[in-house]
Amino acid sequence: MMQEFREFALKGNVVDLAIGVIIGAAFGGIVSSMVDDIIMPIVGAVTGGLDFSNYFIPLAKEVTATSLAEAKKQGAVLAWGNFITIALKFLIIAWVLFIVVKAMNRLKRKEAQAPKSPEPPADVKLLTEIRDLLAKRPV
Repeated sequence: MMQEFREFALKGNVVDLAIGVIIGAAFGGIVSSMVDDIIMPIVGAVTGGLDFSNYFIPLAKEVTATSLAEAKKQGAVLAWGNFITIALKFLIIAWVLFIVVKAMNRLKRKEAQAPKSPEPPADVKLLTEIRDLLAKRPV
């Protein structure tokens, strides 16, 4: 059973998947930072200081806070601004992955269409085989 597990774990597809998951997690961190630190401040500046992350609807009478973190401590809230931020992150990730896949497909098509080196004529092949046989023959 250990041998089967070892064969499974060391298959190329499993290793490729593991690498993809690790790179995906790192990529998610980069996109989160891009949205939180670059895009949302620009959106806020264009819209006059609009910050989606603190927009919420209190679902309990006890909630009187003005920030989302404090409101969550006081009771139930509907954090719709946070949802908009996360949806924006998803759209950016989907768009970037679309661009990457599109570029990879374009490269694959170029490789498939690239002219391959022409095959040498039959007489040149025959002379090459004869030369190789003569080189192997003891003197």
